[in-house]
Amino acid sequence: MNFGGFIDDSSGPNDGLGGARIVADVPYNTPTMPTGVFSQPRLVSSSIPKNMFNSPGLSLALQQPNIDNQGDETRLGENFEGSIGRRSREEEHESRSGSDNMDGGSGDDHDPTTAAGDKPPRKKRYHRHTPQQIQELEALFKECPHPDEKQRLELSKRLCLETRQVKFWFQNRRTQMKTQLERHENSLLRQENDKLRAENMSIRDAMRNPICTNCGGPAIIGDMSLEEQLLRIENARLKDELDRVCALAGKFLGRPITGPPLPNSSLELGVGTNGTFGTTMATTTTLPLGHDALPTMVVPSNRPATTLDRSMFLELALAAMDELVKMAQTDEPLWIKNIEGGREMLNHDEYLRTFTPCIGLKPNGFVTEASRETGVVIINSLALVETLMDSNRWAEMFHCMIARTSTTDVISNGMGGTRNGALQLMNAELQILSPLVPVREVSFLRFCKQHAEGVWAVVDVSVDTIKESTTFVTCRRLPSGCVVQDMPNGYSKVIWVEHAEYDESQVHQLYRPLLSSGVGFGAQRWVAALQRQCECLAILMSSTVPTRDHTAITASGRRSMLKLAQRMTDNFCAGVCASTVHKWNKLNAGNVDEDVRVMTRKSIDDPGEPPGIVLSAATSVWLPVSPQRLFDFLRDERLRSEWDILSNGGPMQEMAHIAKGQDHGNCVSLLRASAMNANQSSMLILQETCIDAAGSLVVYAPVDIPAMHVVMNGGDSAYVALLPSGFAIVPDGPRSHGPISNGHVNGNTGGGSSSVGGSLLTVAFQILVNSLPTAKVTVESVETVNNLISCTVQKIQAALQCES
Repeated sequence: MNFGGFIDDSSGPNDGLGGARIVADVPYNTPTMPTGVFSQPRLVSSSIPKNMFNSPGLSLALQQPNIDNQGDETRLGENFEGSIGRRSREEEHESRSGSDNMDGGSGDDHDPTTAAGDKPPRKKRYHRHTPQQIQELEALFKECPHPDEKQRLELSKRLCLETRQVKFWFQNRRTQMKTQLERHENSLLRQENDKLRAENMSIRDAMRNPICTNCGGPAIIGDMSLEEQLLRIENARLKDELDRVCALAGKFLGRPITGPPLPNSSLELGVGTNGTFGTTMATTTTLPLGHDALPTMVVPSNRPATTLDRSMFLELALAAMDELVKMAQTDEPLWIKNIEGGREMLNHDEYLRTFTPCIGLKPNGFVTEASRETGVVIINSLALVETLMDSNRWAEMFHCMIARTSTTDVISNGMGGTRNGALQLMNAELQILSPLVPVREVSFLRFCKQHAEGVWAVVDVSVDTIKESTTFVTCRRLPSGCVVQDMPNGYSKVIWVEHAEYDESQVHQLYRPLLSSGVGFGAQRWVAALQRQCECLAILMSSTVPTRDHTAITASGRRSMLKLAQRMTDNFCAGVCASTVHKWNKLNAGNVDEDVRVMTRKSIDDPGEPPGIVLSAATSVWLPVSPQRLFDFLRDERLRSEWDILSNGGPMQEMAHIAKGQDHGNCVSLLRASAMNANQSSMLILQETCIDAAGSLVVYAPVDIPAMHVVMNGGDSAYVALLPSGFAIVPDGPRSHGPISNGHVNGNTGGGSSSVGGSLLTVAFQILVNSLPTAKVTVESVETVNNLISCTVQKIQAALQCES
């Protein structure tokens, strides 16, 4: 707010007091009013040439460089407040009368062609509006403070006023409202000024009378203690050590490394954040070197980020964002096409020439995986950015890839109410659905930035080399993420880049080609999962039901069934990968195959599972058939009797079908098995199938018939107890990129086709072995589950004629 119209700075030589004089002190009807000050009898001058703090009176009242010498400023504040009071009383009188309008209410009454000496200026006549006129004017002012000429003409006729009287009444009323608002703001500023002055006084008193933080008594400032001298010596030593480390890191990285901003007090630097010598500096010496001499990396501890950490996080995030954008936009020679499958591969030599490692050199024993994928998604950029920056929504969007995620620290929420500039520290467990591939635990920064209108980028980068560490990990995330651009049709173009380093010795030989080629955790998998989930959400929000849904299920029933199916799939993934979502205990039984992982856990007080001891067994095998052929065989209810013991040796019938995408393989089905005899009731099986360019999934579980009737009628699915089993299918390498495309086979689907390649099949079962949670797992139960997996795999191999 500007007070240039209130204060007259040209009142004379007494600038200190004259500057606080208020325009309201000059009456409107003063004949000798200088025309240079007011051309019209307005309440506030229309020109506001100065900022509020440039006004002499107000600047002296608000900004006092010396608190001890307050005499002149205090008197000036009294003058200012007194003139404000007089103005308030005058305007209160005006508002009480509604609008006292002079004849014409404007300087336009004077004829500009008349000479000043020919005729004296006539005396203005005052006309007070009647209460009815004021009421009508006020009513219209509330609806329209700026009436047009037609409205003013109509109102003047109705109230028997001249049009210019109506015009100037509205001008004066608007000016009065503006004055009241400015007076209110002035009052708020005065209160804030008083608050700041009181706070300043309290700080000065605290400086004059220091208090000891240990005993609470008065502190005695004397000579420097021996402890402080030792701290200063330690500070100097640490600073020299930091300079040496930065110089050494600059030689390794090929660019100068500047040390982090040091605290103003040398005492703070020496003590650090927890009172021990060198704690603050210990975190910085490891950043440039990148632990290149260590075979494994370490996970940062969950301590809150200090100011030093935050500045380093921001620098790391900006460098990672710059690298991501360049990798997304640059083609050859940074990215080259693979001759066999047409997939893009990273030219590592060109990468090392182009970029400086922002998280240090690659540790010994680690290998690199890199991939890039471009796709079109049914979602706009803002919605996708919000999903990625929310850990819960991110995990829900990629629920088959993310076992667990959390946001440990929000460094910045963004600017201007958007996600532009948002920076947060996150933890995640990334998974491939196989017991032969360990879960990747990563701690990383996620940074979001808007590059243009409708163009956003979200980047992840590991922070293992910045924060203090407690446990070893086997993977770190180089700058990875996506660049999203809005398209005119409401879709978005997404360029996804994945770049990571990991310890290959932890991965089974069967899956090493899949991971090294960038297919396992690569960009293609993220884009495919995003496209499939967005397509599913678009169908669910659509009012039309796909024609394949031949069953009459209500909208609420569809939502309940889909929610139950997603819970079933999440529990299946948690049982295969042994994430921390469920606390599984691994069993080492001598009579179990080497590649079969058996785990157990107790189910207590969970309405979504039967109570007791749950046994999970999973294994992965290679089959010389295409992923598409294997998926079609396992999801076909008519062929289920060839491998499923729940089918009772006969075909199953599909009772309900809910489509989740354009591909027929993306759906939720309710199957009914044939009864073995007349006395046995039939069984219902809930099944979800998913397929995309990166792989496919078939998950099923037996369910109770009365419970499913409740769910199909829109009831709560949280109380339906189930234990899932199923299959996860991925191609055995990058050669199988071509065959799966929108669920159709583009090549030969024969069993041993070298052009298509084989499949990696994961088989997993969860079985309730005892309904008592306190019971012990017996050897017979473990053998039963092991035999079930072996028998199922053998039946699948026999049905597909690939025993060899």
